[in-house]
Amino acid sequence: MSELSKITEELNHLQNPEKALNLSRFFKTGKGEYGEGDIFLGITVPQQRMLAKKYLHLSLKDTLKLLSSSVHEHRLTALFILIDKFRKESEDGRKPIFESCLKNTKYINNWDLVDLSAPNIIGSFLLEKDCSILDKLAKSQSVWEKRIAIVSTYEFIRNNRFKNTLRIAQLLLYDKHDLVHKAVGWMLREVGKRNISAEIDFLDKYCQIMPRTMLRYAIEKFDIKERKYYLSK
Repeated sequence: MSELSKITEELNHLQNPEKALNLSRFFKTGKGEYGEGDIFLGITVPQQRMLAKKYLHLSLKDTLKLLSSSVHEHRLTALFILIDKFRKESEDGRKPIFESCLKNTKYINNWDLVDLSAPNIIGSFLLEKDCSILDKLAKSQSVWEKRIAIVSTYEFIRNNRFKNTLRIAQLLLYDKHDLVHKAVGWMLREVGKRNISAEIDFLDKYCQIMPRTMLRYAIEKFDIKERKYYLSK
């Protein structure tokens, strides 16, 4: 039995139908919802992390095959493996993992998959490099690629670099999707935790045109008076 078959079998063995039903509802898999058609087995995240560590030796080729699965937990486990591989690799070894993520964004197609992989692989790889690929992703027709663009900048924020976050946030101001609004607001809030003046400058300039969800997420940690001030503008 191949290593890919082994990890797939172990994942399938852990399925929990009751949890799967709850996860399907939570991740909006119904018709017309953002996760339409996604399949859940009901496996916990700690269980997936453990299997990812057990199968860290899985080849990149087989890991990408696991990522292409229709089963959500298969894809999430594949991303855990990719992140662990990425962290252990040299710069040269990280590049194919980064490029593989960009080539397979169609499988990074729910918010938990994006939020796990975007900062830890894409953002981390781009930290000292040209970031124009993020602008391209931000202009994509895919809600998940747009979310990847902004959430990737979390790694920059963690290193006290805010320019890319603010630029991508500006590009996404007029986006229509709630999941993009939430992600942009979240990243602006993270900027504010480290440099409140940078967040305030952005809000003062754009709060009147920001979607309300984006604004509410951005000012979530403000005091009541400040929140009322921005919401009333």
